[in-house]
Amino acid sequence: MMLSDLGAEVIRVDRLSHKGIGHRANVLNRGRKSIAVDLKNPRGVETTLRLIEQADVVLEGFRPSVMERLGLGPERCLSANPRLIFGRMTGWGQTGPLSQAAGHDINYISIAGALGSMGYADRPPAPPLNLVGDFGGGAMYLLTGILAALVERATSGRGQIIDAAMSDGTASLLSPFFGLMAMNMWTTNRFSNRLDGGAFYYGSYECSDGKYVSVGSLEPQFYALLLEKAEITDPEFREQLDEAAWPAKREKLIQIFKTKTRQQWCDIMEGTDVCFAPVLDLKEAPNHPHNIDRKTFVELDGVVQPAPAPRFSRTQGKIQGPAAIAGEHTREVLSAWNFTDQEIGKLQAAGAI
Repeated sequence: MMLSDLGAEVIRVDRLSHKGIGHRANVLNRGRKSIAVDLKNPRGVETTLRLIEQADVVLEGFRPSVMERLGLGPERCLSANPRLIFGRMTGWGQTGPLSQAAGHDINYISIAGALGSMGYADRPPAPPLNLVGDFGGGAMYLLTGILAALVERATSGRGQIIDAAMSDGTASLLSPFFGLMAMNMWTTNRFSNRLDGGAFYYGSYECSDGKYVSVGSLEPQFYALLLEKAEITDPEFREQLDEAAWPAKREKLIQIFKTKTRQQWCDIMEGTDVCFAPVLDLKEAPNHPHNIDRKTFVELDGVVQPAPAPRFSRTQGKIQGPAAIAGEHTREVLSAWNFTDQEIGKLQAAGAI
């Protein structure tokens, strides 16, 4: 999605058995064209390899060795196209004792140390949305690798293979916390640190209407403003960094925030240096004034969705279209990539597309 938003032509190779399947509202698939190919048919493999010969980048998300068994492994593809960037996205990586095991985001962030750092001390670790492993440690790191490889190729003229593992990327995201731990500024006890909800001045609080607000008043000057805006005069709150007193202060702050609705707290604190924001759900977020002003969300074919990010001064990102139906662009893509009508007809007759 991000490569397409940034202007790349992205072609998804779908299974021929999935032809005609898909949903226009699948935002993650927006901006891609789709061709349906039978990769177990030798003619289908030949067709895909011919496309790869002309491509800048190939991305695959199978378990290790599947592409090799299909006849589309990186060695063969790079032999056909030495400038090719071959990106491999897996949970565990191409090597290691877990490389052939099934898994999901929750498992990858578990062995990296992320899941064990999230949640309340007296409850099981709390799984976040699968943003951390699948997208943060996975897709974003693969995207970074692709862009870096393209820059390097401009100098060397050569492609390369990128082994992107979600477990590796998640571990990399945790780099600051390993540094804090080495400096004795972080513990492995959940909900006891400044940035994991342990600090009473960094967390979310329920309001009188059952909605929530978030507070992140880490710095002393922002903490002082929090006390001022919340009209907290209790002398106990003067000392911000006494960790032993954090639980008691949190309980008091819980009761304070329950005295007003979320909107009332927004009227008092939003836009100030308290480091404050309302906690919004997916339906509320597009309607927040800041998001409206920034055009953070857009609507395409009746589907509200995040706009391309980041913002560029000259080459602004653009959604190239809604999600494709599997196989929707097979003839169009093959024609544009130098297949003749006769060749396309033969491939159809052979059941390859």
